[in-house]
Amino acid sequence: MPFIDDVLTYKSLSIVGLEKNTGKTETLNYILGRLKNMDKRIALTSIGIDGESRDIVTNTQKPEIRIYNGMIFISAEKHYLQRRITSEILEVSNIHTSLGRLIIAKAISSDKVLLSGPADTHNLKAIITSMAKYDIDLTLVDGALSRLSLASPAVTDGMILTTGAAYSANIPVLVRKTKYVHDLINLPEVEPELKEKLDLVDSGIIAIDRENNLHDLDVQSAFMLKKVKDKVFSYGNRLFVAGATSDNLFEFLRMQKNVASIELVVKDFSRIFASPDIYYSFIKKGGKVKVVTKTKLAAVCINPISPQGYNLNSDELKASMQEALQMPVYDVKKL
Repeated sequence: MPFIDDVLTYKSLSIVGLEKNTGKTETLNYILGRLKNMDKRIALTSIGIDGESRDIVTNTQKPEIRIYNGMIFISAEKHYLQRRITSEILEVSNIHTSLGRLIIAKAISSDKVLLSGPADTHNLKAIITSMAKYDIDLTLVDGALSRLSLASPAVTDGMILTTGAAYSANIPVLVRKTKYVHDLINLPEVEPELKEKLDLVDSGIIAIDRENNLHDLDVQSAFMLKKVKDKVFSYGNRLFVAGATSDNLFEFLRMQKNVASIELVVKDFSRIFASPDIYYSFIKKGGKVKVVTKTKLAAVCINPISPQGYNLNSDELKASMQEALQMPVYDVKKL
């Protein structure tokens, strides 16, 4: 099983869907089902809430997350108390969410669960790190790509991306849209010295000089950049944006005379919400983008069926996707 062999090379792995119903939970359940009979200690948590039986947006049936005897799972108090699975509480964390404290528990039966994990990147990192004391071989994170999410799947060592007909019912369009996210995930990471400094910055827009010194521009949003455009590049041509980056920022940077020497640094790929056309226009003019935290894209999984009834040809989609991305692509229903 090359797919599972690859999964087991990571200490932490997130599974992230490009859209609802692109097969994220199916992929997670496939991995958990294959790992259950292996001599590996597995932990599982989520960014936000996942595992519900019906999609609250489309009102369609969703596969629930099924975990197995011996696996460790982390969920907030409210959902832990609603569990059907028999389990042993290992720890009540001091990490709080809107649904209560996080409970770390060990399954002593096999059943479906509703997960609600850490709500921000700092606590997600802390939970993943804490799994070392339970001798965990692999921590799986049910991820999210959302402007509303304060937690990023990029904090895991690796990532599996799920995409499919729910994202686009046209194969060339679907491949092109997935390729854009693939390119963002593979953005280069800044040098270690700068990474150490930027890891501590959680808000605002920062200018970076040639000696990697940070200068706060006293601007909380990219929307405000035009008002201080005269001092934006007074320290050099590198900018760090701690929050989300949208079309407005890339348009502003693209229109600068020094665009070919501008380097934009973001927390990680999940903070980029620019449209592909505007992002690539900045890149084609010579602009560069780097990230503070980079993760490795381990695989891409496809779901050729959409809730609206579209059914793409799985083999054709897989072949087109692999050619464009130059990496393994799987349909877990065919493995």
